[in-house]
Order: sequence, then C-alpha cells, then structure tokens
Amino acid sequence: MVQALPLWTPSADRIEHAPMKAFLEQASERSGRPLQDYAELHRWSVESREDFWPLVWDFCGLVGERGARTLVNGDKMPGASFFPDAKLNFAENLLQKSGPEDAIVFRGEDKVRRTLSWDGLRGLVSRLQQLFRAEGVKPGDRIAAMMPNMPEAVAAMLAAASLGAIWSSCSPDFGVRGVLDRFGQIEPVLFIAPDGYWYGGKAFEVGQKTSEILSALPSVRKAFIVDYLGKAREVASGSDRAVALDEAIAPLSPAPLFFERLPFAHPLYILFSSGTTGIPKCILHSAGGTLLQHVKEHRLHAGLLNGDRFFYFTTCGWMMWNWLVSGLASGATLLLYDGSPFHPDGNAIFDFAASERMTHLGTSAKFIDAVRKAGLEPIKTHDLSSIRVISSTGSPLSPECFSFVYRSIKKDVHLASISGGTDIVSCFVLGVPLRPVWSGEIQGPGLGMAVDVWDEAGRSLMTGKGELVCTRAFPSMPVAFWNDPSGEKYRSAYFDRFDGVWCHGDFAEWTAHGGIVIHGRSDATLNPGGVRIGTAEIYNQVEQLPEVLEAICVGQEWDGDVRVVLFVRLAEGVVLDQALEKNVRDCIRTGASPRHVPAKIVAVRDIPRTKSGKITELAVRDVIHGRDVKNKEALANPEALDCFRDLPELKE
Repeated sequence: MVQALPLWTPSADRIEHAPMKAFLEQASERSGRPLQDYAELHRWSVESREDFWPLVWDFCGLVGERGARTLVNGDKMPGASFFPDAKLNFAENLLQKSGPEDAIVFRGEDKVRRTLSWDGLRGLVSRLQQLFRAEGVKPGDRIAAMMPNMPEAVAAMLAAASLGAIWSSCSPDFGVRGVLDRFGQIEPVLFIAPDGYWYGGKAFEVGQKTSEILSALPSVRKAFIVDYLGKAREVASGSDRAVALDEAIAPLSPAPLFFERLPFAHPLYILFSSGTTGIPKCILHSAGGTLLQHVKEHRLHAGLLNGDRFFYFTTCGWMMWNWLVSGLASGATLLLYDGSPFHPDGNAIFDFAASERMTHLGTSAKFIDAVRKAGLEPIKTHDLSSIRVISSTGSPLSPECFSFVYRSIKKDVHLASISGGTDIVSCFVLGVPLRPVWSGEIQGPGLGMAVDVWDEAGRSLMTGKGELVCTRAFPSMPVAFWNDPSGEKYRSAYFDRFDGVWCHGDFAEWTAHGGIVIHGRSDATLNPGGVRIGTAEIYNQVEQLPEVLEAICVGQEWDGDVRVVLFVRLAEGVVLDQALEKNVRDCIRTGASPRHVPAKIVAVRDIPRTKSGKITELAVRDVIHGRDVKNKEALANPEALDCFRDLPELKE
C-alpha cells in the first residue's frame, strides 16, 4: 500500500536557501535548458558527466589546478580516468579556513572535553608535518593509526595527506591480530596509537597491545603515542621505536604549511573490507575522487554550510570517519565523540547536540532503534532546534524508526537515510533536500551516480527487488586494491556479476517516489524455495516488538533447500515461549508476507557484530553450518559466535 503522505516536506524557505537549489540553477545554465526538479538534475548529472563534475569542483570551491580534461575512457569501468591533468592536495582543501573559531570540538565520553580553533588545527598540522618530514615521509608512504576519534587523529591524517602520504586507520579496540591483518599488508613507515581510551566510563590501556603490534611491524620506523589517559610516556617506554607525541613535537613551532600538489588519482586512504570472510581487502582511494565526492555529498545533499557544526557517531575504523572529517572542506566545525554513545546514559549524544548547537547529527540505524527501545524522547528533554539534518546509515532504517525520529526526536528535520560503503568511501543513495521524506525510503540516487536496480539477467527493474548497480564510472571508485598488481581481485569484487557494471552487493528496489529501499546485503539474501527475501524486511517487523532488542536472520541449508532461521536477543526477563513465537510470526506475516515467516525462531544471548556495529549474518551462517569464521578479529564481540554453535533447535 502506497503511503498517503510524506513524513516531512521541506518548506519553501528551506528549498530556496538549500545549496542544491543554487546548484540546480547553475546546472540549468551549464546545460542550456531549465532543469525543473531533482530527477532532471540527476539525469543530467549522469548523462553529462564532463559538465557535471567540473561544476561541482567550481561550486564547492576546490583548490588546485583542474586541468583541461575531465574524463578519459569514460565508458570503461574499471578504467575510466577523471581529471587526468589535475593537481591538488587533499589537506590544502580541508585547511582553507583560519581564525579563532572552532574547527574541532571533542568529547571523550564525560571524561574529556577539548576544543581546537582553525588556527590551532593548522598549527598542530604544521608541527606534525615537520615531524613526519624529519622522519623521511614521502609521497606514497603509508602512515597507520590505531586511534580514538580525537583531534590528533584528524591532524595526523591532514599532515600525512599534506605530504602525499597514504593514511590508514582503525579503532583502538581492535585486537592485535585484527590490527596486523590490516596494517601488516600495507607496511606503514609510521604508526600512531594512544596510551588508551575510555569506553563505558572505564579506562582501557593499550600499551601491551601496541608493543605486540610494533614487534610484528618491522616496516615502522617510529611510533608516536598520543596522550589520552596520562600514560603516553609510560607506553612509549615499552619500545625503542616509540616516543610520546607531545615530546616529539615539543621543540617544533607552527610554521607556514606546505602542500604537495599531486595528481587527482594519487592515493589518499587505504580502507579495509570488514574481513568477516577472510583477511580484509585493502581498498585504495584517491585524494581527488574522495574530495570531490565528499564535498558534493556534504554541500549539495546534506546542505552543509560554512560554520555549521557537523557530527557523525563513528570510530576511526569506519568509513564514516573519513566522510566526517571532509566536512572541514566546507568550513564546518567537526564535533567528535569517542566512547560509548550510552554513557553515562542514552542521552549522551543528545546532550552533546544541545550543548554544542549541532546542525547535522549522524548516527547508525541501530543507535536510533536502541534509543527508541530505551523509551527516550529527546524532543521533550533537549533543545535540538539547531539540528537541520539527521543522517542514518550502517544498516537499513526501518519505517518504525523513521516515524520515531519525527515523533520523538524532532518534527522539522531532514531525515536522510544514506547508503554506500567502504568500497566507494561515500554513498550511492542518500538524502535529497529538495524532496519530501517518505517512511522507510532513501530519497534518491546521488548526483553523478548512475544507480539502478537490475534483475538476474541484467535488466533494469522499475518495480520489484534486485541488485543495486551503478552503470557508469564515478570519481570515488577505488584506485586499486593493495597488493593486487593485475587488478584481478578488484575486478572480481565488483564486476564479475555484470561486465563493466558495478554490482554493489545490496538488495534494493525503486519506490513510486523515485527513492530507494535497501533490503540488506544480497550476499546474505535469503532464498527459500527460490524466492529472494532481504533480511532487512524481516528486521523491520520483528524489531518493532518491545520484547525483541535485536535480531539476526540467516538461511540454513536444510533438506535440499534453504530455510529461514531467525535469532532474537530478548529484553531482560523475557522468555521465548509459544505466545511470543506466535506474536513474532504474526508480526512478520502481517507486516511483510507469509513467505518471510521464519521456519525457526531461536533466542540467543548476544549477536555478533563488526567493529563498526554491523551485524554479521555471513559469520553466523558459517557457524551454524559448522564452517570456520576466517577472521574473528574483525568482530567487536567474537565470543557471541559461541551462541550459535551446535544448537539442538537447528537439528530438527
């Protein structure tokens, strides 16, 4: 049934002042014809890429030499080259602003609060730049960091990028094996780590972990220990290659910054696949592609303005950290939070939002659902009048959570469910500030992104569920995979399914409003009796029940077919009895369809998830079939896998 009314419609005033509105007017001039709405603007952006991407460059005020050519081999994917004559520096674009205003506001739970002005940030980057140059860092060298989401992480990344070095990071809660599975592949010359971190009000020291990591990374010439718990010197004393960062930069004074301008495709970041099915793939992203894509998404889709206060709840091990820090290129203040979003209680993020006059609040779908189930109503307890945009990603946002945001967080807000991934360090589909918000829907494809939904035979589906694809090249495609000289791993990851077309591995469908619904990962798609079912369709129903805190759904090979098994983590004191089972089944049958009703429902104590908070359906599927999970270090709670081993319920 088609929803009668949208949850939110932008006012005429909001539309008039939206950067996307001004961009649409300039695009109309560039195209030589009036573009009436977002659908026409998007169509032009993918059909006229050689006009669209230079307009993004100019509109967003990028610094650098653009060069004469925009796109070479544009019909090849992979193989297309954007701005092949351009020279730019990523850090130079993020550090255009100066002055005493806040560049970064940092909170480490309720333990630490610091601010850094634009002048202060530039000064810290300068000192780190001098330090890195003294260590012989040159373009193409890797600098790896196991860091909390704190100002030093941002500054060190900018210093690395200013010199053309490649930055790679993870969060300090990773185990030794997890860190080495990532950084061991890329042979960093410098390593940056904290003395510890705060989580849930507790201090976690990482000195022993850092020593073990350094002993297994012979490529590291020097390690710098960032003071967070007051023990940086003590940790640094554990290795002859380590020094406290404060001590290392103490003799250095801020100086004019140096920016190495390099080709558009010069590597900037190495990001890693989640690694739940093997050693993580090392995905290499370019400076130019990352920058251009991020400023497009921030300025046009999120409406980010100079002076806005920009927040995303993330760790340094999730691509949303890379996405967040690019907000500096729009002149926004970064609001960084490290630690548990529920310490000391579920209001921590909303307290931060109110006190810092946050304009953009970004988080995960799971966080919104957890706030809903905790019975919180920030709309009644906090002044959130400054927030214009709430973004959600990490997993599909359920229709119930869409309604919850408008009912219990803020009524007049642009709720932007966004989806893309580590693979493109950006989004395929996201918010559109000129369009209404409909329950359960992502508003539309990103500008310049030729997104479509295809069936198994590679035919476009205007209705029905299929594979999310992108049919034309775009700037933020990976440069390559590390240690993949032939490009075979890269091609097989995205282009094996449909030749020359990016297949993202998401199960999706178009809506009547020109939006998109993501139904979960297609490689975790259930296929009982040959009928394809997205796991998110089941989660959207069962997680509405107050008795169910969260769920994970997999297909079990059974009697020559696949049967759907639903695992539920229940609220305290709740028992999975016949009455609750019937309630769960009825909820799924009514809200989704009879085909979605699981064959088995099993209660478990915990559900495994990655470091970035995503549930790991494939790992659970491997466990119930008796297969090894190849990289448990990618999981935040690998012990949860034990909840799924040898379950008697799955043997009958």
